[in-house]
Amino acid sequence: MSSELSFSRVKDFPLLMWILLFGSFITRGSFFMVWPFLAVILYDKFALSATEVGLILSTAAVVAVFVSFIGSTLSDKLGRQTVMYATGVLYIVSFSLLAEADTVTMFAIVITLCSIATALWRPLASALIGDIIDDSKTRELAMQSMYFIVNVGCAVGPIAGVWLGLTGQQSSFYITTVAFAFLLGLLVWGFSDHKRSHHKKSQHNIESPSTSSAELENNESVKESIGMKQTLAILAKDRLLQCLILANVICLFIYGQMDSSLVQYLTRENVPKLLELVSSLIFTNAIVIITCQFLLLRIMAKVELVHRIQIGLVLLMCSQAFMAINAPSFFWGWIGAVVVLSLAEAILFPTMNVHIDRIAPDNLRGAYFGASAFYDFGFAFAPLGGGIILDLFGGFWLFVACSAMCVLVMGLYYVLEKLPRPDFTEPTKSEVHS
Repeated sequence: MSSELSFSRVKDFPLLMWILLFGSFITRGSFFMVWPFLAVILYDKFALSATEVGLILSTAAVVAVFVSFIGSTLSDKLGRQTVMYATGVLYIVSFSLLAEADTVTMFAIVITLCSIATALWRPLASALIGDIIDDSKTRELAMQSMYFIVNVGCAVGPIAGVWLGLTGQQSSFYITTVAFAFLLGLLVWGFSDHKRSHHKKSQHNIESPSTSSAELENNESVKESIGMKQTLAILAKDRLLQCLILANVICLFIYGQMDSSLVQYLTRENVPKLLELVSSLIFTNAIVIITCQFLLLRIMAKVELVHRIQIGLVLLMCSQAFMAINAPSFFWGWIGAVVVLSLAEAILFPTMNVHIDRIAPDNLRGAYFGASAFYDFGFAFAPLGGGIILDLFGGFWLFVACSAMCVLVMGLYYVLEKLPRPDFTEPTKSEVHS
């Protein structure tokens, strides 16, 4: 991390940013008490095959990606606050239903609703950070902090679930529901405080109102943002964005195997103390990120963004090769592979958000973060693609294939910066003159 991107910048975080951080901790912690074990629940309740479980999870994720893009893009027009409240209500309803689902059809429907809520929330929160923090370095620290706190929740959740005897229990989804209801209450307070503070600031400096409040209050700046048709036209012309999306779809397909196919592989291999192993892998993943994320940023402060990602991809490739050769029953082998995977994640994932923030025009931030939701096609097809490979060829070839895919992603990032981009000012001018 450069001297400009120092921890002293946290004093510039507004109250709403601190609420987002705290809310991310409690919601992700409760979420990870049980969601990673969903494949195990479906297998135990209904004896579904890896492909069938993968089909349910993948279908839900594909639907969620499209809804997330539309919702995030509309948030540029409707205001972040309105869409976030609606998403929060969907979160509460869907996770309550998931705690009570008792048929395969019901599970499939409710998992889709949960996936939509989760997919909507992430880009909305990232875009909101851009709205409320003007300084680019402070904004980058805020995004890194958000990723950091999410992983603290991921670390605490599974272990807390084991201690409380809740891990793998369907009723644990009620805890996520309560956590999100609490977060929505905090957001009402946070948005109100942000509007009050902006109003006071505007009275002192009428001539330079912030874009962030325009987003939040739905004022004239928001109303002048370009329409959906023009937004889609810009995204269709941005070759750099398209290549970035393709690269990260493949990257998340690889990473998504840990959340779905790896658990199914270990389940079908009758690994001793499966729940303890899965909880340990999730805990290890989060702890490595918590302890190494900012250290790695400092070490690579002078490394260009794309080169940082290439280093992360090399580590990701090594982790997949490690998993391919590890014996299913070798506990510490899985821990070692996840350590390498986690180092890759600590570099790749927060850098992806920073990358989108750098290439997105201010009046299209919601649209660009919404487009980044297409990354989740990788997560969406990970359960189905991984399940098919697992059923047909076994775990070894699944992880060998993922290791090979890392090379393809490296090639895409190599050509990324050479691709053409559209003129972002022209559509806005035409909109204003019309």
